[in-house]
Amino acid sequence: MMDKLKKNSKIKTTEVLSDSKFFTEKDMVPTDVPMVNVALAGSTDGGVTPGLTVLAGPSKHFKTSFALLMAGAYLKSKKDAVMLFYDSEFGSPQSYFEQFGIDTGRVLHTPITNVEELKFDLISQLEQLDRKDDVIVVIDSIGNLASKKELEDAINEKSVADMSRAKALKGLFRMCTPYLTMKNIPMLAVNHTYKEIGLFPKDIVGGGTGIYYSADNIWILGRRQNKTGTEVTGYDFVINVEKSRYVKEKSKIPISVSWEGGVERNSGLLDVALAGGYVAKPSNGWYCRVDRSTGEMVEGKVREKETLKDEFWEPIWNGTDFKDFLQNQYSITKKSLVSMDDIVNE
Repeated sequence: MMDKLKKNSKIKTTEVLSDSKFFTEKDMVPTDVPMVNVALAGSTDGGVTPGLTVLAGPSKHFKTSFALLMAGAYLKSKKDAVMLFYDSEFGSPQSYFEQFGIDTGRVLHTPITNVEELKFDLISQLEQLDRKDDVIVVIDSIGNLASKKELEDAINEKSVADMSRAKALKGLFRMCTPYLTMKNIPMLAVNHTYKEIGLFPKDIVGGGTGIYYSADNIWILGRRQNKTGTEVTGYDFVINVEKSRYVKEKSKIPISVSWEGGVERNSGLLDVALAGGYVAKPSNGWYCRVDRSTGEMVEGKVREKETLKDEFWEPIWNGTDFKDFLQNQYSITKKSLVSMDDIVNE
């Protein structure tokens, strides 16, 4: 019967689920920052996957830089890959790309002025691509895009309210979703947030519900200052996992960025290692590794700044089950999934 149904299908890609390339041949490209991989896929071995990832937050919250960090990793992993960069903000000079090791000769820059223009060009591009084509799409940003009607009203000096933008965005992502999965294409979309009205307002991702339905990952980015005395030396950008198909929702992952060194590769690891007993804090401001077999602290206390170096983490990666601990902390497992009985009985 299975062979008969497969033969009768008019869709070429119909396949037995256990053999379907859409599940068995799914790319996962890791970045150089372990906790960014955890935020994307629940594991340090995870990374950028096909589908839509939305990076939302207020201005100056590292949204574009996170997108370029991930896109740079993708281009580095695949020597023939290119980036399709849709730009509505024009706030990313070539130096931004170079900071993340991106060869601008491998970036196709497409300026856009409205949602419909993005929709028509993007769907046309996706329609022409094959699964073997290595392409990553970055949109910077959907939060700053007007609808075609909004532009036309401004040109015609009409001041009526525009109700078409959310509908246009919902249509855009509804159409993109199957292409991204079937053609193995990751898409990173920068977006804005606004505050919900109420006594305890929370951040809401702009653009309507269509983005929530279509996205595989939605991050809402926050930030806090890092200071040395009274001098601000950088920021912790906090990834709040609003939605994910791989990571426990509402997870919070800080990634440090300093003025001097840029993205701190090992940031975000210390708090988890402390909670799991892989690192101890023998006195205020000092840290040391823990011998997991005995529970004793290893000699050689260091300041927090030293815990950002690879030398501090190599014995933990190589000599303990810290990778598995991280995955258990953040990844959606079978035990994490809610059964239908739980839903019915709730």
